[in-house]
Amino acid sequence: MFYSTAIFLLCSSLSGVLAGPVKTPFSLNRQKNPFYPLDEVDKLEEANLAKFEAYLAKTNASAHGCTLENAVKRMEWGDLTVPQREEYIAAVLCLQSKPPKADTAKYPGTLSRYDDFVLSHETLAFHLHSTPHLLPAHRLYIWAYEQALRNECGYKGYQPYWNWGRYADDPINSPLFNGNMSSMGGNGAPSNYSGVMTHGFSKPYDMIPSAGGGGCVTEGPFKNMVVSLGPIGGVMPDTPKNPRADGFGSNPRCLRRDVNKFSAAATTSALTYSLITENNDIEKFQQVMLGTPAKNDWGVHMGGHYTIGGDPGGDFYSSPGDPVFWFHHGMIDRIWWIWQMQDPENRMNKVPGNPPADDIVDLGWTAGPVSMWDLMTNIGGNGGQFCYIYV
Repeated sequence: MFYSTAIFLLCSSLSGVLAGPVKTPFSLNRQKNPFYPLDEVDKLEEANLAKFEAYLAKTNASAHGCTLENAVKRMEWGDLTVPQREEYIAAVLCLQSKPPKADTAKYPGTLSRYDDFVLSHETLAFHLHSTPHLLPAHRLYIWAYEQALRNECGYKGYQPYWNWGRYADDPINSPLFNGNMSSMGGNGAPSNYSGVMTHGFSKPYDMIPSAGGGGCVTEGPFKNMVVSLGPIGGVMPDTPKNPRADGFGSNPRCLRRDVNKFSAAATTSALTYSLITENNDIEKFQQVMLGTPAKNDWGVHMGGHYTIGGDPGGDFYSSPGDPVFWFHHGMIDRIWWIWQMQDPENRMNKVPGNPPADDIVDLGWTAGPVSMWDLMTNIGGNGGQFCYIYV
């Protein structure tokens, strides 16, 4: 009996040696931030990584060489060091100093390479926001902007995101908006605008109240930023009208904001968590994310945009003119990924609207044309060029 047991244990031990080391589950290895412990959305992301890792192992998602282990890490702004934030800011200012690639005879308001990206959003607004394209097209749009920062302005990092829930109670005093030189600039100066109509919502506000800003940003690295394109669908009544009816003329003015705690109340971690976990089909997920007037649910998309507010941040068409736009839509992309990871085999290839197999996203001089179906995953999508995760 003893001899048989000894032989079994020896064989089991040898079997483990011959099989090689057991693969350690992938970990995000987040930089620890003592000011912001993990919230329920962060924990949900970590809890679903194993499902995503198993899905990748069963598919050819890594055929282009991208894996969870070598994917680049897009980080939350508050988790970056101050030098990392300053490097990012320098790259954005660099992009704003470079000449545009767009046809300036046709679009004279395009004054910089940065404006090229604003113009893409203006001219392709309905293509970017169509029912099937909203999530995948913005995934491509953010990636193209990130590539411009890196390839044209020498940025070594990757596009940060804005975890809304961290700052929802007091956005103006967050690392993103506090106005110091390692922030994305401060609030706008006091303005007497009355607020923003919510169009179809009656609660908690039919008009988002002013939070005391709305004027020119006077603090931080973007206090001298020139906004040129638009307005097209602006919310600030005293913004100078564009000299062209289409909004593409040169209309130089300051960057304006109303960093709005009333809008930020729609972006808490609890609301984001329920959005991801309580909407099992992509149609419901996207609808609730965008807002459902019948339920007076603004949605995190609207809440984030109007936390920025002002001009051009409050303009549906021109909103990328505020550099915080990219952080907001980075978070949208992140929560889509977390939603996908809950059931990757059934969610990685789902978009609303049931588009055809040959559907294309074409962002003109910004990016494209690309098969929409090749934009569904951040690991190996876009012909293998997407290779990133959020941490």
